[in-house]
This record gives sequence, C-alpha cells and structure tokens, in this order.
Amino acid sequence: MAESDPRRRIPRTDRLLALPEVERASAQMGERVVRELIRAVQDRARSGRIAPEQVEAELLSGLGTAGAHSLHPVLNATGVIVHTNLGRAPLSDAARAALQDAAGYTDVEFDLASGRRSRRGAAARAALLAACPAAEDALVVNNGAAALLLATTALAGSGEVVLSRGEMIEIGAGFRLPELIASTGTRIREVGTTNRTHAEDYAAALDPATGCVLRIHASNYRISGFTSAVPVAELAGLCHDARLPLVVDLGSGLVDPDPALPEEPALSTALRDGADVVIASGDKLLGGPQAGILLGRADVIARLARHPMARAMRADKLALAALEATLRGPEPPVPSALHIDPAQLRARTEAVSAQVGGRVVDHDGRVGGGGGAEVPLPGVAIALPEDLAETLRRGDPAVVATVRDGACLLDLRCVPTDRDEDLIRAVKAAQAARAASAASEHP
Repeated sequence: MAESDPRRRIPRTDRLLALPEVERASAQMGERVVRELIRAVQDRARSGRIAPEQVEAELLSGLGTAGAHSLHPVLNATGVIVHTNLGRAPLSDAARAALQDAAGYTDVEFDLASGRRSRRGAAARAALLAACPAAEDALVVNNGAAALLLATTALAGSGEVVLSRGEMIEIGAGFRLPELIASTGTRIREVGTTNRTHAEDYAAALDPATGCVLRIHASNYRISGFTSAVPVAELAGLCHDARLPLVVDLGSGLVDPDPALPEEPALSTALRDGADVVIASGDKLLGGPQAGILLGRADVIARLARHPMARAMRADKLALAALEATLRGPEPPVPSALHIDPAQLRARTEAVSAQVGGRVVDHDGRVGGGGGAEVPLPGVAIALPEDLAETLRRGDPAVVATVRDGACLLDLRCVPTDRDEDLIRAVKAAQAARAASAASEHP
C-alpha cells in the first residue's frame, strides 16, 4: 500500500477500542457487537464513502443508536391492533415490569416458604382460572401452535382426529394447521364439506380409532352463504356420548363475549357449552406475551401436562411472569385500543393533524392477528403524502403507517397517548427531510 494511500490513516481497531466511550459501550453491549460496528465504519472508510478522519466520529455516533439486539421499537400507526409483523400484542406496563423482575433469578419452580420445589407456572395458572372460572384447570405452553399440537398428539396419538373440511386452515406464511397435526403421526379424519358439515357427519366418523374431535375457529377468513356448522354444545353432547374429548381451538384469546366483536367466540362460552379443552394464544386479544393457553377439564389438562411433549413446549419464566401480570394488572393496550372512545380518537387525531398538516379522513382499524376477521373498527387517520411512509419507517422513532390510495395514513388507535409528541416530531423530521431532498434536486 503506497505511503500516500489514505487508507493508511484509518484508525486501528485497538486504538478505537481504547477510547473511553467505546470501552463503556463494550461493557454495556458486549465487545463483539462493538467490534462489528468498528469494522463496518472502517470498511466505509476503505471504500471511500467517508474520510479516514471521520471514522472516530462516525463510530461514536453509531454507538449512540446501537444495542446488543437488532429489534427496533416502532410506533404502530396502522390501526391494526394485533399486528403480527410488529410483534402482535404490546405488553402492559405491569407485564413489562414483571419481565424485568423475572429476568434474573426468580422463584419460578421454588417455594420460598418451604425451601422446596414447587409447581412451575402455578401463579399464571391461578390467574387464568380466576379470569376464566368456567375452566377447571389450565396449562401454558410456548405458543398457540404448540398448544394445538400437544392437545391432538396427547389425545389421539397415532389414532385419528376428526376435523371438518371447512376448518382445514392455512394461516400466515403458508402455515397449515392440518400439516402441523399430522406431523407427529396423528391421522386426520375429514368430515363434511368446505361449506357444510352436519352432526351426522361427525357421528359417522367416530370409531375405535378416534382419539378426539377438533373444532378450529375460522378466525382469519369467513365462509358465507349456503353454510352449516355444528354448534359446540351439540358437538359436545355427541362427543361425550361416545366418551371422546372435544378440543376447540379459538385462537384469538377472547375470554368472555365482547359486544365490539359479536361473532368472535369466547373461551368461557365454549367451555360452558361442553368443550373439554379450549386453546388460545396469549398475544392476541388477551393482550399478553406469546403463549399457548389450554383451559378445560382437570382430568384432560392433567393428561396433556403428563405427555412428554409438554416439557419441550413449556413456557419460560418471562412468558409466565408477563402472562400473570397481564391478567392481574390494569387493562392492557390491546383491549384499550379495541374499545377506544371514537370522540377522543378524533380529537387526538385532529390535534396532531393541526401540528403536522394533512387531512383527517375516515379510516377503519382492524383487530389483526387472525381475530375479528373482516370486522371494521371505525375511526380516523391523518392523510399525508405517500412518499413520507418510507422516511417515517426509517426515522427515530420508527413510525409504521398504512399506504393506501396514494396517501400515507397515520391512525392513532394503537399509538399510546403519551407518544403523540414523539409522533409529531417524527412526522416533522420526515417532512423536513423530504423538503431538503426536493431542494437538492431542484436548486
């Protein structure tokens, strides 16, 4: 390399690591992460994108926004409450505090009074039973798919699960529930047709090979028109006459009926109607952490808990702590967003719009996450130029909006009220960047 080559002036890694600010950052996020940042800045200098003399300043600037993980908090301005791509349910303050407490050593399987081992997740189980008294017992696993797999495998084994053809569901990313069930060797006995299944269809399918009957709520789509399905109460009677368990996968985690979602089935209702086990996700309408929740008859839940697969699927201490706090603490963000006062939402939106410009337009929010399929949640949004969407996503804080009909739509339904000023600053910064870019293109 020639003496005049500017790359010779790029600071060495050991000198950069010795900077006081870099040493402090290494202690907080780990030396490996810091070394990767140093290498990235040095590579920018080697390629000529920055001068060697800028390396130190660029590194120190990057340390201020870097962390030991790559997840970025965002403001959800889409109006979709349980947004799968944005992590589904945002946790309540109580659940966040519980996560912090559970992050270190904790009595997750230890009785502090006796000094002996205790039942894992006992407090979360008690909170679930208090929230849903129709259940005799509860079990928590790591997600909804795990709960379904555990229930069908433990109850049917290599036998058959009876399932309507109208409930052979594919959810996000091409994930098909029938394939999940069959993955452990359980056979699916299909009954009925796509649009109509009758009680006699189930009755004709029950034989000594049947391990359980399964109902799956069509949460992310609707079949309308010439349709027929067997109510849970009628199907439960049929199953119990045959001494077979009925498993009902409701997915969305709605514990009790909600007038805002009149067609969304509730866990408590299904249990009172005779379901032996109901299944739900913890991070949807319940508003808690990712978890698979099984509620039902004590003997059936005990059978599931004894299955070897239950150990592989058990929930960790963080999920158990956050779930308990969600159930026992104040109302989480998800139900708050679902039941937001329309007048207050409009007033907030108009106040933000007065600061950033744009038009206030009608905009329907959604439940998302496979809950309340096709149910609009009437509201409003701020319509801004479409090209602001990308700049907002790349900003700090990152703001995710909806792009539709040539506009960038900001729906405040899921934005916490104490973040309105942050949202205003983000929009103004995006508008300023847009104006600066236009000025540079047309001086």
